[in-house]
Amino acid sequence: MTHVPADVGASVPVSWSRHGAKVPDGVVLLSWHSTSNGATDTSAQLGLANGEVTLALWPNLRGDWIRVVHPTLHEVLGLHAAMSLAKDALRLANHLLDAH
Repeated sequence: MTHVPADVGASVPVSWSRHGAKVPDGVVLLSWHSTSNGATDTSAQLGLANGEVTLALWPNLRGDWIRVVHPTLHEVLGLHAAMSLAKDALRLANHLLDAH
């Protein structure tokens, strides 16, 4: 996923990847597994330049769990975009300082 709309009712762009594939920088990987009691264990990983981090674990979700998961994805992707912009601005500022 590269963008998650703020509106919970909006669709979420999805792409499939092979199990074990590296999660690209700025992309959230959702994984889910059915449990023996009919619930779903769900997790989210965020790809970073140096690896992946676990964003959240939602054990034993039942029914339509989009309202639980969607806000976290939206917030994390917004935070990642802001941090990426700040990193680029800092890199540019340092480049300009070095040029003087």
